[in-house]
Amino acid sequence: MNRPLLCAVLLVGAAAANAQDIATEIAATEAAPGVYMLNGANGFSSNMGLLVGDERVVLIDDGMAPITADLMATVAELADRPIDFIVNTHVHGDHVGSNATLAENGAVIFAHKNIRKRLIEAPDPAGGVGGLPVVTFADGVNFHINGQDAHVRHITKAHTDGDAIVHLHGSNVIVAGDLHFNYMFPFIDLDTGGSVRGFIAGQRRLIKMANEDTVIIPGHGELASRADLQAAVDMLTDAEARVEALVLEGKTEEEVLAANPLADYHDTWNWGFITTERMTSTLYRSLTAE
Repeated sequence: MNRPLLCAVLLVGAAAANAQDIATEIAATEAAPGVYMLNGANGFSSNMGLLVGDERVVLIDDGMAPITADLMATVAELADRPIDFIVNTHVHGDHVGSNATLAENGAVIFAHKNIRKRLIEAPDPAGGVGGLPVVTFADGVNFHINGQDAHVRHITKAHTDGDAIVHLHGSNVIVAGDLHFNYMFPFIDLDTGGSVRGFIAGQRRLIKMANEDTVIIPGHGELASRADLQAAVDMLTDAEARVEALVLEGKTEEEVLAANPLADYHDTWNWGFITTERMTSTLYRSLTAE
């Protein structure tokens, strides 16, 4: 199984005990006028951003294939028109799974060039070759629609090697993709070009974009603020330092795990997919690979 599809399957497993538990109903939370966070009502799927207005409808990420029909119905109800553009924030299947169907219905897919490259090699997470992005960018791309500027910016080697965030300036909303897991240990996909240092740098870049009133739509978790993002940066920076201290002592991965250096963070940040142990292993692996 290819890596992005495996990640998506594991995320689904963390959200639902078995296939019968999956509810595809979409929950919509208004982040600002005309801007919504969408998610499977029982936590199935990642968060998605939706920008609606008189001119165009933009969907930022589109969940997994089982939610596609309900996603389209929800967008039609909120926007009273079909989706014009999709922005993929990265390659994982829980963010690009509806690509092919939505493209068949006329949506134009934008993504970083590395996402298209990876999906050409393994298109299943996006629903097949019909889900490939048709417009790619390197550093970013700007949308000027619905009375506001939406800046899409590439974040280098963070969650993956193809990450993008979307800054809706007029609404003071940032759609962070998986650059932010709100009060959850983050998944940093080292095998798909991500890095801990890049992830921290990317989050700090988001903090500089935000002010105290900015609403952040995270890849997973509830709507967030700049303070929530700062808490995530502080946690990860300290967690890395704790593991690095043990690495410098010459500890093996097994010895680091036994020491449980992230124990103080367990109650708040541990979750089904990225447990305290797995976060520790990611940090160890990242530090020893450099």
